[in-house]
Amino acid sequence: MNAFPAVDPIPLPAPVWLFKALHIVTLALHFCAVELLLGGLLVAVGLCFFGGLRGGTPLLRLNAAASLTRRLPLVMTYVINLGVPPLLFTQVLYGRAFYTSSVLIGVYWFSVIFLLMGCYWLLYRFDANVARGRAAWWLGLLAFLLAGTIAKILSMTMTLMIRPEVWQAMYSAAATGNLPPPPDPTLLPRWLFMVAGGVVFAGLWMIWLGSRNQIDASVRSYLAGLGGKLAVVAVIAQLAAAHFVFHNQPDKVREGLVANPLYLGAGLAWFGTIGLILLAGAWAGLKKPTTAAAGWLCAALGLVAAIGLTVFRDGIRDLTLLGAGYDVWQRTIVTNWSVVGLFLALFVIGLATIGWLVSVMVRAEPVSEKVV
Repeated sequence: MNAFPAVDPIPLPAPVWLFKALHIVTLALHFCAVELLLGGLLVAVGLCFFGGLRGGTPLLRLNAAASLTRRLPLVMTYVINLGVPPLLFTQVLYGRAFYTSSVLIGVYWFSVIFLLMGCYWLLYRFDANVARGRAAWWLGLLAFLLAGTIAKILSMTMTLMIRPEVWQAMYSAAATGNLPPPPDPTLLPRWLFMVAGGVVFAGLWMIWLGSRNQIDASVRSYLAGLGGKLAVVAVIAQLAAAHFVFHNQPDKVREGLVANPLYLGAGLAWFGTIGLILLAGAWAGLKKPTTAAAGWLCAALGLVAAIGLTVFRDGIRDLTLLGAGYDVWQRTIVTNWSVVGLFLALFVIGLATIGWLVSVMVRAEPVSEKVV
C-alpha cells in the first residue's frame, strides 16, 4: 500500500522543471540568509563574551560585534521573506509528503511562529545593548538558541517527509502532533552541517564588511582577518559534517547521486567552491584585505556554494522519495504560458527590487559605526 495521500486532481499550472528551478533559486537565497543569521549570531556572541581573543582590544572586539549585530535584524527580514517562496514551491511539488510530515509534528510546526517572534525581539535587544557598549552576550546566545531550534524543527519536518515508513506508527502513537519523529541518523549531521556552514558564511560576511567604508579602518581590518580564520576552521568542520551526511544516506541514494550528472556536478561544484573559500579564508586571515574586490569575491563564492548545496540536497530528497514510491516528475500538467510569463516577469522584478533595497540600505548607513 502506498503511504502517500492521493494526488491532487488539479493539474500543475507549469512544468515540473520550472517549479524545481524556482524552488532551487529561492531556497539557495534563503539558505544564504539563514547561514548569515546563525553564523553572525555565533560570532557576535563570541566577540562579546570571550575576552581573550587574540588580535584586538575589548573595545575593538565590541565595535566588530556591533558591525554584525546592527545588521542581524535586517538579515532576519530576508530569512523570513526569502523562506516563503521555496516553502510554497515545496507544497506544490511535494505536498502529499510535506503536509503529512508537518501535521504529524504539528505542535512543533506551529511553535515556529512564537520562536521566530522571540528570536526577532532578542536580535533587537542584543543590538541595542551592544550599541550602548554593553557586552550582552547572553541575549545573542538566547537568540541563537531560538534560531537554532527553528532550524532543527524545519530540518526535522523536511527529514520526516522522506520517511513514509514511520508515519503510521507516529500517528498511532500520538495523533495530536506533539511527539517528535523516531531518531534518524541523518538529522543531526545535517543540522551540524548547516551550523558549520553558518560560521563559513559569517567569515565571508566579515571579509565583505571589511570592505565597507562606513566602518572604522581598524575594525574593518580586524573583521577581515578574523573572518578569514573563522572561514578556514568552519570549512574543515563542514567538510567533516558533509562526510557523515553523505555516508549516512541509503546505498541506493548514494549510488543515484553519483550516477546522475546534475547531482554529481552540483556536489563537485560545492566541493570545489568550498575549497576556494578555504584558500580565500586563509589569504584573508593573513592579509586582512579591505578592498571591495575581496568582499564581492567572497560574496560570489558563498552564493555559488549555496546553489550547489541546494541542488545536491534536492537530489537526496528526490531519490529518497523515489525509493518510497513518490516520483515528483509524474504529474499532470496543463500550462498557461501567458500566466507563466507574467509570473516570471514579476519574479525577476521582485528579485531586482530586493537587490535595489539592499543597495539602498547599504548606502543609507551612517558614516561612522563606532559604538563607543
